[in-house]
Amino acid sequence: MAASWLNNAVFYEIYPQSFYDTNGDGIGDLQGIIEKLPYVKSLGCNAIWMNPCYDSPFKDAGYDVRDHKKVASRYGTEEDLVRLFQEAHKLGIKILLDLVPGHTSEEHPWFRESAKAEENAYSDRYIWTDNAFCGGDGMPFIGGEHPRDATYIINFFKCQPALNFGYRDIHADWQQPIDASGSLATREAIKDIMRFWLNLGCDGFRVDMADSLVKNDHGTKSATMTVWKDIAGAIHAEYPEAALVSEWNNPEQALGCGFDMDFMLDWGGNGYNRLMRFYKLDKHGNILSDNSYFKLESDADIQGFLDDYLPAYEKAKDLGMRCLITGNHDTKRASFNLTDTERRLAYAFLFTMPGAPFLYYGDEIGMAYRWLPTKEGGYHRTGSRTPMQWDTGKNLGFSEAEPELLYLPVDPAEGAPTVAEQEEDSDSFLNYMRGLIWLRQTNPDLGNYSSFEVYSAEKDSRLFAYKRGNMLLAVNPGAQALCLKLDGSYKSVYTIGSAEIQAEELTLQGQSFVVLQPKE
Repeated sequence: MAASWLNNAVFYEIYPQSFYDTNGDGIGDLQGIIEKLPYVKSLGCNAIWMNPCYDSPFKDAGYDVRDHKKVASRYGTEEDLVRLFQEAHKLGIKILLDLVPGHTSEEHPWFRESAKAEENAYSDRYIWTDNAFCGGDGMPFIGGEHPRDATYIINFFKCQPALNFGYRDIHADWQQPIDASGSLATREAIKDIMRFWLNLGCDGFRVDMADSLVKNDHGTKSATMTVWKDIAGAIHAEYPEAALVSEWNNPEQALGCGFDMDFMLDWGGNGYNRLMRFYKLDKHGNILSDNSYFKLESDADIQGFLDDYLPAYEKAKDLGMRCLITGNHDTKRASFNLTDTERRLAYAFLFTMPGAPFLYYGDEIGMAYRWLPTKEGGYHRTGSRTPMQWDTGKNLGFSEAEPELLYLPVDPAEGAPTVAEQEEDSDSFLNYMRGLIWLRQTNPDLGNYSSFEVYSAEKDSRLFAYKRGNMLLAVNPGAQALCLKLDGSYKSVYTIGSAEIQAEELTLQGQSFVVLQPKE
């Protein structure tokens, strides 16, 4: 049974190095998050996902962990993190840490021991071949850098050696099965890390690259699912209120092996990218074409999304939640291609669909995506990781440091959106998001587990209507007014744009969204 607090959870993702700097070094810190907790609360969000804050050389922005049980000094101390848990809980806010189980930094003590020529307790903690001139069986590998006569498999960058959870299909003597002693020891090490932070007050984990643990495990991911059934089963048995969210993008698999939630990522084949990011770019990053559903000029209907979404939803709806996100640290912000109105419609849809929604920091004020030089392995992702824009003061309120010391430069554009300015404007995007989240939190029919069904989704029509519980919702992202026959008498409880009901027929003007409730 999933943690009870997930029933009405609305998440806010914080990239800690870019949120709020309290000590003037140009990098956001844990104290900064603590000080801004009332702001998160004011949004209506009652849970936070925080990107990695562990000790790291930061060759991949903290996803190269050097010590899983130590907070990176640039963010503060373990005591600061525990205080964050405590202060968040006082406000009714849960905290998810980012768990990176598939690899570590090459500077991790486990890897330093594993790389030694002499056999030791960590020799099988990573995936090593049987000699220094051996390839990786189709996987990227590194050799020639350590005393051990072997090459090792990496997951992503060169600095991220893959932890050993075993292989499903074994092609070579050096590939171990998932029940080998080394593979089992790795599982226990991950459980130990999770217990450590849960015991200190953490409320669960978002799990990075959760589907990639076992190698040569294609298609059904049966072996990786076996590993997670063991890990998640143990954690849920000991910590029934802990939440586990997977970066998997296959809810049937992820929820079937013990995760409570699975992300819809900005990947082809799941329908999500058709909503807001279905564009083509030239080599300079300019948009050549954009047929996203929520783009005004698009001719897309909702079918491209539903064709992928509905089968996955039906298979997994009784197992847990499939979650929609406004964006994240790996994704271009929606403001890159969508106007203010287009984003209002898109977010209205995202925040009235099943599953716990995730709001990426800064999306609530319409922060811009910026083309920037890579920072800490960010590359094209760097432009979505810029400092939070709090006010019109120095560095837009992010830090008192000199600009050249900032983790990333703040947006130099005239009129760059800030929290302070939007607080004073009742029609601002910030206050719009607060109202949208309030709508969700105060209507059980819009809850995370409430039922969902398609009401109207005609091919080549820009109008889409769907039911959540007893509520009927409709969106028209196009320019022309469209009509919808109703199955009863309804009243409007929330509207963007213009909607009119006459004789059990809804007329929804262009770029409009409406939530209808049956008349009593």
